[in-house]
Amino acid sequence: MNREERLAERCEIVESLLKSIGEDPTRDGLQRTPRRVSDSFEELTQGMGQHLEDVVGHGIFEEDCSEMVIVKDIEFYSLCEHHLLPFYGRVHVAYIPDGRIIGLSKIPRIVDMFARRLQVQERMTAQIAEAIQEVLQPKGVGVVADAVHLCMMMRGVQKQNSSTMTSCLLGCFRADPRTRSEFLDLVRHKLR
Repeated sequence: MNREERLAERCEIVESLLKSIGEDPTRDGLQRTPRRVSDSFEELTQGMGQHLEDVVGHGIFEEDCSEMVIVKDIEFYSLCEHHLLPFYGRVHVAYIPDGRIIGLSKIPRIVDMFARRLQVQERMTAQIAEAIQEVLQPKGVGVVADAVHLCMMMRGVQKQNSSTMTSCLLGCFRADPRTRSEFLDLVRHKLR
């Protein structure tokens, strides 16, 4: 199915959904809603068609560096696969190089690739860590994600002030309590 066929199919689905909740898809404010929703879902799930090799490209460099590298406060937006409602927040990624480093802009691109899919936060956190591990083979990787979930805020339990934190620690971040502690302390610490 090509892009235009997928777009038309999604528009029909949205129009049917509008009818099923008692709306008139032909009324003035809703006439272009099926197309807007379809375009929105294409953008929000664009990570489904992306591959790690394409996102990283030529962004790996040989470098004699062995100190922790951290990229903090990477904002992300995702869709909960259980309710198709957004969850969003920040991801903190660290790794300890073992002769190779990655261009810093590639780390947020990796985060976006996994966030822009139907997701659960737990899996997304692990996927980010495993991707960094795969492309760099570093001594260790640490990822922490902190997010709010509209499925918890708008429906069901309706808790507006809760957030969810997940982590994935690989290599020395898992095996060495000092490395893990340094990472978590740096994530908590505000330098500015």
